[in-house]
Amino acid sequence: MKFRFLLWVMGLLMARASRRNPAFQQQLRGKDLVFQMQTLDGKVARHFKVSGERIRSSSGLHPDPAFAIAFKDAAYGFATLQAANKQLAFMQGIQDKSIQIKGNPALVIWFQGLMKYLKPRKKKT
Repeated sequence: MKFRFLLWVMGLLMARASRRNPAFQQQLRGKDLVFQMQTLDGKVARHFKVSGERIRSSSGLHPDPAFAIAFKDAAYGFATLQAANKQLAFMQGIQDKSIQIKGNPALVIWFQGLMKYLKPRKKKT
């Protein structure tokens, strides 16, 4: 349940950033694709549609995503996406086959670059 909620929140944050953040919009420029995050069994899945410098998300599997990131189970997906060092967690998961990348791996790197725009802003003191 936590993994499903986390994917939903990621969709909201990316949709908001695609409307409000010019740097995020720049990263989306020229992209027209669908990607998804899911469990290996496909029971928990959310796909994200990039079009016109905007991102929308929907629950469920997409028939033909440009890439998919599949986690061995929901608990592992939640832990990986919440890890302090996400890049290290992803690399370890890929090495031990707990995370499978389907589709274009270059787009996965692009996606990981998008994640830096979703971090909460630090308050000025």
